[in-house]
Amino acid sequence: MRSKTKLAGTGRAHRTGVRWASMAAAAVLVAGLASACTNSSKSSTPTSSSSSSSSASLAGFPRSDTLYTSGTAYAPPSNWNPFNIGNMATGTQGLVYEPLFLYDPIHNKYDPWLATSGSWSGDTYTIGVRSGVKWSNGTPLTGADVAYSINLARTNKSDPFASNVATVTSATASGNTVTVRFTSSPAYTAWQDYLWKAPVVPQAVWSKLSAANQITGANKNPVGTGPMLLDTYNSTEVAYKDNPNWWGVKQLSLSFKFKYLVDVVNGSNNVELSALTAGQIDWSNNFLPGINELVSGLNGNAGYGFKTYYPSSPYMLSANTVWLEPNTTKAPMSNVNFRKALAYAINPAQIVSAVYGGITKPAGPTGLLPNLSSYINSGVVSKYAFSYNPTLAKQYLAKSGYSGQNITLEVPDGWTDWMAGTQVIQQDAAAVGIKITPVYPQAPARQADLTSGNYDLALDNNASLDSTPWSYFQRVYNLPIDKQQTAQLNWERYSSPSDWKLVQQAGATPVTDTSKLDSIYTQLETSFLQQLPEIPVWYNGAWFQGNTKYWTSYPSSSTSVDQNTPVMWYGYLGAMTTVYALADLRPAPAPSS
Repeated sequence: MRSKTKLAGTGRAHRTGVRWASMAAAAVLVAGLASACTNSSKSSTPTSSSSSSSSASLAGFPRSDTLYTSGTAYAPPSNWNPFNIGNMATGTQGLVYEPLFLYDPIHNKYDPWLATSGSWSGDTYTIGVRSGVKWSNGTPLTGADVAYSINLARTNKSDPFASNVATVTSATASGNTVTVRFTSSPAYTAWQDYLWKAPVVPQAVWSKLSAANQITGANKNPVGTGPMLLDTYNSTEVAYKDNPNWWGVKQLSLSFKFKYLVDVVNGSNNVELSALTAGQIDWSNNFLPGINELVSGLNGNAGYGFKTYYPSSPYMLSANTVWLEPNTTKAPMSNVNFRKALAYAINPAQIVSAVYGGITKPAGPTGLLPNLSSYINSGVVSKYAFSYNPTLAKQYLAKSGYSGQNITLEVPDGWTDWMAGTQVIQQDAAAVGIKITPVYPQAPARQADLTSGNYDLALDNNASLDSTPWSYFQRVYNLPIDKQQTAQLNWERYSSPSDWKLVQQAGATPVTDTSKLDSIYTQLETSFLQQLPEIPVWYNGAWFQGNTKYWTSYPSSSTSVDQNTPVMWYGYLGAMTTVYALADLRPAPAPSS
């Protein structure tokens, strides 16, 4: 039984894909690809590796002892620095390095991890560091390592968690007790995010690195506390092996039933599907359009043995909110009545059904993800929420001053599910009298358009799974608005000083002061629904497909013991409960003769 605690006191999913129309079409596609696909685990000798296995081939792993994963990496693995977000190899955070706590988004709780306790007293936060934990080089984890990791973020401004500790003045250790002191106005929410998102690193290793290498260095011989050790890698895969001295075995009764985990660099959706179907991949976090057909075909007896988190629609946990993002500095998007006309004109259920085949779900009107439902004021939603209603859309359009001009809607070329979504939006808008033309620039050009404000409408999904609504509303209302916006904050360029002040107040409110936070978030939700600076459309999924040929007991909503995050993406593994999901896996029974 895992213990839960409340702490006293932020990978994007890949989008590319094609839509499958039927089970028959999917079966034909799978059959054709399976005959042509080669097993990516049968790769050439690695170009580089850990020193213990510099000449090993990834083809040498026994299949029954190896879990093959894919759907996270899109480039050859070459970096195991947990601060090099966006470049680190899959598993760096979570398999090698670990945080102080884990966040459980399914049950909305926190689990003690490298910390056993955390509590506020005034402007001081005290951490109890877990005893009996060793780094993979055999030295003990100490409070000094935790204090060093916090101070690294405080003093090295390139540290990706620097903003989380902006109000920290010092972190000191006495044995396994770490005392963190703050200014008189602690940023409570940012600090809470640090506790479950940031890695703890060994002071003896990191203190010898230059400031640049601390954050971006390749760290090809990583020393961590996690359940696995780096074994070997090549241009298409990275392999980890079991850490026999992992603290979680004795202290939490957790253990992996596989000896090796090999993460395969993502190929095309078709190749990924073929590898999953052939049993070459066990755990896929790729977006595989049409997977619902393979899961549900023939009443679940289609013979593929695939598992998703939910056995039926929406199949996937919700991972982020897809907004229709209006450039509020340009007419007619600057007019709230026009934004409301758009909101009432769009039928999200049609996108979910026609584009995704039911593997996503329509967004709620606030856009907050389902794990944050306790923060949503139902009275506010009942009074101000929008829903698909072409009649009301026409009424708001008539009041907006819109004169029939053409409006562009941008998504990146190649994100075919989003491209299909724009077609639905275009048709829905045309039905009420709004002329929209989808445009598909390359991803870098599209991002440049958004950050510079050179666009009309765009689909965007900056709001990812988090433990509070704070980061969601920060992304909506952040000020000031720069000529060149960065950090995925307020790309719609909506200026509301009063709402931004509320966001700042929420961040500076103790997370235990639920009454004050409820009041703040109620005001933000009210303003959001009245003004619609962003228009929530659907929730992208935490894409997950498991093949039961070699492994079973995948994360599932159907049983209480397996309700864990089924995702290897950064921000999930080593932050949420994916490590429990991995420990729950069991070898598949041998087929009967």
